[in-house]
Amino acid sequence: MSTPTAHITCSSLSFTWPDGSRVLDDLHLSVGPGRTGLIGLNGAGKSTLLRLLAGELRPTGGRIGVTGDIGYLPQDLVLDTGLRVDAALGIHTVREALHAIEAGDAGEERFAAVGDDWDVEERARATLDGLGLGHIGLDRTIGEMSGGECVMLGLAALLLARPGVLLLDEPTNNLDLRARQRLYAAVDAWPGVLVVVSHDRELLERVDRIADLRDSAVTWYGGNLSAYEEALAAEQEAAERMVRVAEADVRRQKRELAEAQVKSARRRRYGQKLFEQGSVPKIAASARARSAQESAGRQRLLHTSRLAGAKERLDEAVEAVRADDEIRVELPRTRVHPGQGVLVLRDLELAHGARVRGRYEVRGPERIALVGRNGAGKTTLLRTLAGELAPVSGEAVTEVPARFLPQRLDVLDDGLSVVENVARFAPDATNNHIRAKLAHFLFRGARADRAAGALSGGERFRAALAALLLAEPAPRLLLLLDEPTNNLDLASARRLTAALEAYEGALVVASHDVPFLESLRITRWLLLDGELRDTTAEEVRAGF
Repeated sequence: MSTPTAHITCSSLSFTWPDGSRVLDDLHLSVGPGRTGLIGLNGAGKSTLLRLLAGELRPTGGRIGVTGDIGYLPQDLVLDTGLRVDAALGIHTVREALHAIEAGDAGEERFAAVGDDWDVEERARATLDGLGLGHIGLDRTIGEMSGGECVMLGLAALLLARPGVLLLDEPTNNLDLRARQRLYAAVDAWPGVLVVVSHDRELLERVDRIADLRDSAVTWYGGNLSAYEEALAAEQEAAERMVRVAEADVRRQKRELAEAQVKSARRRRYGQKLFEQGSVPKIAASARARSAQESAGRQRLLHTSRLAGAKERLDEAVEAVRADDEIRVELPRTRVHPGQGVLVLRDLELAHGARVRGRYEVRGPERIALVGRNGAGKTTLLRTLAGELAPVSGEAVTEVPARFLPQRLDVLDDGLSVVENVARFAPDATNNHIRAKLAHFLFRGARADRAAGALSGGERFRAALAALLLAEPAPRLLLLLDEPTNNLDLASARRLTAALEAYEGALVVASHDVPFLESLRITRWLLLDGELRDTTAEEVRAGF
């Protein structure tokens, strides 16, 4: 049961994988009641930390203390397809005892199994209904449910158990907009401790505080994501100002050291000149020389110390500035001129039943958002546009070079390096040309030689995007499949947005992430719900 005293503490927490890869080192953390958004770069250890808190992993050092029961929804929830819904909800035993009592079995063990939970079926159905799963019967099996429904079922099980501490890892992945809205409502209503790892801006706008995990240390920011970004921007502005001040101080200390050395040299030359002219006795000249030398030594030590201090302050100031580089894309050959034909759809019937009646045209560098519930056929439509699937009837004609980026990012060969993967798509490009372009995607030097199979989620996405955008011929229609921001940290999502903003061709992107779509300056919204029709961002936000 949730309790206001629920709490999480971590002291000197460390974790290292069996291969020696260290993820967390001497982490200290304290989380009390309320909603906490845990953010950080890909690879910072966010998911690992949740698994440690949930007891799925054992720390290699330090201590974890949790007051209250823990409920954990992993990023990739896997349920046995043969499992019944009531078993997944954790109410199978109680429900079986209730039915036995109703059938006349008054055994003591039956009443012990029920305890005080006589309304468990009503609560279960109410919880399922609140999460949009009212049509799911308690006797159905997991194999009859979609991936998004399984995620919501996992959340329903946690809500029924009412733990004091709730841990959610990327809970909106694989959820359509309606399911997301229901999850948001559940988060808003949560009474205990909640820690959520997410890239979903709308979800992070609902938290009470942000915990920024970076280099095994957590920095706290009060308020939601917008408040965090404002505070971080102010911090970075102050840090950059301190860098400028420190740089000016280093220049001044270098100048003063040089001036002191020049003055010392002048004094030595002057003393030597007086001695050579016989104006000063030898013993006095020697004393003056020693005094000048000692004075010069003291001045040199003083200015050298000041310069070292200034450089140290500069290093500290530079360290405070985050080096979250941005992708820079300059691809003039991808440009589509206004009015140029890009795509034509005519009376299209897709492989799984969705339709495009009449004629749809894409002309010029349009930016199209393709939205719809899970299972509506968005993936099938994009694969049809990419030429991977044949339509049942009608036609889809692309009039410019097109490239398709699937959610699995399987355009990359895991056994090849990033450079070699790009070369597959642009066989006539020189190695130097590819490396120069990859630097704009933040693959510089040895990073471009890493195998695709060793890349993190964010790196893999950048590599796949680079391979498609640098391909020959240059793509003037880019198709992005289902939630391109899934599993990307906020910095990587910003990089993706920057890259797509710089892209000058036509764009079709399928996503449930409305803020992400709006950041791409979408010019046309299309809803696929059995049939394809025009819609608006406002209608999408309202749940179609």
